[in-house]
Amino acid sequence: MNAALAFQQQPARALARLAVERLIVTDFRCYASARLEIDGRPVVLTGANGAGKTNLLEAVSFLAPGRGLRRAKLSEVDRLAGDAGGWAVAARLETSLGPIDIGTGRDMAAANGVERRVVRIDGETAKSQSVLADHISMAWLTPQMDRLFLDGASGRRRFFDRLAYGADPAHAGRVSAYEQALRERARLLKQGRADARWLAALEEQMAAGGIAIAAARQALVARLNQACEMSTGPFPRAALALEGTVDHWLDEMPALDAEDKLRAALADSRRLDAETGGAAEGPHRSDIVARHIEKDMPAALCSTGEQKALLIAITLAHARAQTAETGVAPILLLDEVAAHLDETRRVALYDEICALGSQAWLTGTDRALFEPFAGRAQYAIVADATVVLDSSV
Repeated sequence: MNAALAFQQQPARALARLAVERLIVTDFRCYASARLEIDGRPVVLTGANGAGKTNLLEAVSFLAPGRGLRRAKLSEVDRLAGDAGGWAVAARLETSLGPIDIGTGRDMAAANGVERRVVRIDGETAKSQSVLADHISMAWLTPQMDRLFLDGASGRRRFFDRLAYGADPAHAGRVSAYEQALRERARLLKQGRADARWLAALEEQMAAGGIAIAAARQALVARLNQACEMSTGPFPRAALALEGTVDHWLDEMPALDAEDKLRAALADSRRLDAETGGAAEGPHRSDIVARHIEKDMPAALCSTGEQKALLIAITLAHARAQTAETGVAPILLLDEVAAHLDETRRVALYDEICALGSQAWLTGTDRALFEPFAGRAQYAIVADATVVLDSSV
């Protein structure tokens, strides 16, 4: 079924629920411990600045692959006044396949100063954190991402790769494996004594994985462009495009030919890459550019407010596309988003979250900003590293 037909046939509300039902954090940032029992509705966290709202969103973000919404080192997440046990996050998830328990935290047994995250699914230790993408789909927006269209391409790649996990859970593992092979190849080239067969094996892995990564990004951009084109309401529509040598190859030739081309390019650039580090070609050199359709203007040239509105529009388009294709809306983590929207856009945001059936987590200092939810959300008050559900709503 193509995406257009999926949009026409799929009802707006998700057919199955993906939601956190229980969240427990231990020695996490400012929290010695905290426990939150909730249902599948949106979650609104209100409290003063510094109370610990974003820390709870970060804890939820560690239920997905990666370094969390702050991209912090694992040791930086430990509570400063905590014991030597390291931080931990435990959650019960409602999924389309039934409830699952996820536990994750810093592996204190990792040797030689190496930071490693341990992940357990229903009590069984997972081989890799990338397995989390099989169970949960998540996207987030934070105030630090307001410069996404202005800063370097690496942040944009991370943002869109995370969106790609929703439709293609294996994408997380491919990205991780590609980056590991890239680092290992760079290390061997820098040493200057690398076995040619060893390098060829790494380049074979990078070529196959790199083209698969680029193809997944192309599929994501196509879905997002269609979803943005069909969107209505007060948020601007975005047009996205991939820019990179590997992406142009995929436009011009079959994937297997693009693999051959990347493999040859890596072999030819060994001497240069030994001097500069990294690799001259590959999906790690790609960029994703956005345009404001109505203004026919690059996102980087739009106002700060319009850039933020474009980011929200892209995130909502992703959620709509994924819900239409899979019947399950992703979890959305929206940190301090409402404060920068006018009333019309706030109402539109809340209405779409509820129509999708997404368990969105939103933070803010002013409870009044969330009144348009009108009983459709659950509220929690965060103060001095404690969190309590507001039973008065």
